[in-house]
Amino acid sequence: MAVLWLEDVDADDVGTVGGKAASLGELIGAGLPVPPGFTVTAGTYRAFIEEAAIDEELFAAVDVDPEDSAALREAEETASELILGTPFPDEVREEILDRYRSMGTDNEEAFVAVRSSATAEDLPDSSFAGQQETFLNVREADLLRRVKECWASLFTQRAIYYRQQRGFPHADVDIAVVVQRMVDAEKSGVMFTSHPSTGDPQITIEAAWGLGEAVVSGTVSPDNYVYDRERETVDKVTVADKKVEMVKDDETGETVQLDVDDERRKARVLSDEEIGALVVLGERVEDHYGTPQDVEWAIYDGEIYMLQSRPITTIQESADGDAEGGESSTNTADPTGAANGGGTRGGADDEDVLVDGLGASPGVVSGTVRIIHKLDHLDQVQEGDIIVTEMTMPDMVPAMKRAAGIVTDEGGMTSHAAIISRELGVPAVVGTGNGTRVLDDGQGVTIDGNKGTIQAGVDEDAEPGEEFEPVEAARPETPVKPMTATEVKVNVSIPEAAERAAATGADGVGLLRIEHMVLTLGKTPERYITDHGVRAYQDELIEGVRRVADEFYPRPVRVRTIDAPTDEFRELEGGEGEPNEHNPMLGWRGIRRSLDKPDPFRQELAAFARLYEMGYNNLEVMFPLVNDAVEIEGIKRHMRDAGIDPETHRWGVMIETPASALQIAELAAAGIDFASFGTNDLTQYTLAVDRNNEHVADRFDELHPAVLKLIGDTIETCRELGVDTSICGQAGSKPEMVDFLVEEGVSSISANIDAVRDVQHEVKRTEQRLLLDSVR
Repeated sequence: MAVLWLEDVDADDVGTVGGKAASLGELIGAGLPVPPGFTVTAGTYRAFIEEAAIDEELFAAVDVDPEDSAALREAEETASELILGTPFPDEVREEILDRYRSMGTDNEEAFVAVRSSATAEDLPDSSFAGQQETFLNVREADLLRRVKECWASLFTQRAIYYRQQRGFPHADVDIAVVVQRMVDAEKSGVMFTSHPSTGDPQITIEAAWGLGEAVVSGTVSPDNYVYDRERETVDKVTVADKKVEMVKDDETGETVQLDVDDERRKARVLSDEEIGALVVLGERVEDHYGTPQDVEWAIYDGEIYMLQSRPITTIQESADGDAEGGESSTNTADPTGAANGGGTRGGADDEDVLVDGLGASPGVVSGTVRIIHKLDHLDQVQEGDIIVTEMTMPDMVPAMKRAAGIVTDEGGMTSHAAIISRELGVPAVVGTGNGTRVLDDGQGVTIDGNKGTIQAGVDEDAEPGEEFEPVEAARPETPVKPMTATEVKVNVSIPEAAERAAATGADGVGLLRIEHMVLTLGKTPERYITDHGVRAYQDELIEGVRRVADEFYPRPVRVRTIDAPTDEFRELEGGEGEPNEHNPMLGWRGIRRSLDKPDPFRQELAAFARLYEMGYNNLEVMFPLVNDAVEIEGIKRHMRDAGIDPETHRWGVMIETPASALQIAELAAAGIDFASFGTNDLTQYTLAVDRNNEHVADRFDELHPAVLKLIGDTIETCRELGVDTSICGQAGSKPEMVDFLVEEGVSSISANIDAVRDVQHEVKRTEQRLLLDSVR
């Protein structure tokens, strides 16, 4: 058959329907709610080109020198003309249209997503994700053309280059196409299966009208529903004033932002029945993964669809290993959900509570209110003040770092304010609805980021804002640092957290992610360079890296080049052309993107060259998702072109794939100074486990013997060849992994800010045990 329903395929059908379709079919087969659709099989594509007798001409046209840009461009144009100019066989055309029409109604055509699903069976080291097209909100008039455009995208310049460089015969790769109903969400949001900061056993659901982009971006303050998992009851209901919604324009198919009508603005989004259904789904997902999950969901026509699930990574650990917060701060609220931004959530005297919202980052502190309506008001924020604003933006991070607390009118637990506050260790209450109107500039208040309240006056139990110091909170209580042969370093996500990270006493930075510096620009690197020039782009990167390098000098700071997935770039200005990938973590990212699209990569390296010229000799550059020595040679060529001598500056690679671990001797011979394990990716790729896929995530285990063997063998080879080794993945904070790494002889371990001192003690205990064992 030319076409198969998704429900009729599973993971064993990759060769027939490609990776995307096989994965969707597997989810459907497991009984999970996934939008319906069908797939135009890879065999249909093959029959199309062979029966039309264009296959030989097609493959000959794309057999070009991959270094010849003009030849690549001509090859793409020829392939596109051949495929788009060849008509569909009548029976295939009708079968596709019949399946499509059955997805609509008598009076209305269905809006569908048309997505490429390439196959790469039996080809070594293949990753074609992101190289083919995806089209959204397609209707019948464009459907057949979009299918053929997906086929033609198998021969874009980038795809041709990729296969030619790696010796993959073009004739060996087929392509299927997924046609899937768009989820035109009536209501949507996110669900945390445990508290995202404390890890308390509660399910938090955020919901708003329309598409989920409004919730995730913080554009709207969502309703908030808290379900107590121990008592199996809805504990809190907070109904927000939802001013806007994002919906699909039925005429154009584009996403537009509209004002919410008065009737729904302060109405409850979710019914008790819908909350119950989401809770069941959330518990099912967490049980499968074995770890708390952040789930994106949507409701359309009364049905719930799971769009994505990923682990919660912001749960803080206390010194004794328990989640922070001690006793559960469960409080009751009006179960009818009548509060709409002004009701209390309990835990404080009602008459003292001025404003309440969502406790997004824990801590209790008193300070002076600073109302911020415009960015040029940020210089008014002094050390220890409480920022009160409608919602935060990346430009506000420096002021947020000075503040002792953050209060926003809009946003939920996934908003910018919530995420950055947790990273900085600053108490935050988000989604108050009326904070900027009720609170007065200069007013003294007490913010409780655990309970989500802002009280009038100074609470004697709260820490004064002018004395509140997140850096000191991160500083170890015991001033004596454990002396270890194995270095213990720290991971830093944003430059603004550098001082807090340095206060831990870590031996350096094992991972500084450059993505945040780029993503906070609000534009893709290409767009930013076009608008502001290469020098301005370099200056932005230099400023971010310098802040961390200054805090740690002369301790080493290991900076990783860009490793953002395509879905994050797509959210930026200029990201409209980014590919839509089913699993961006397996797609066009890391060094493969940098070498395929070298212009922004060259500017990253130029920024490092300028930093070296400034005297920052404590910087080490690290390259992500490297597979082999061929990629190393490409890296070295670009380094030299940027004025960086690979022989005199320390640089290395992430070990994130079995390929890189198995070829570590070749990577060492190519000149790397260090190899750093990224255990999340290494585990996924070794065990063939997508940790965001609930059907297999319970098999995700960084301590699996196969993963440990790859790590152990890599360390042994590196020790023989004089190459340093380290770990910067989350597993580096696990005692069992620490013990294993120290016994194997790893050079350094890099941990999250809150875990540095615990890891130092664990390393010391293991080293002492090894010493004792050696003399007994």
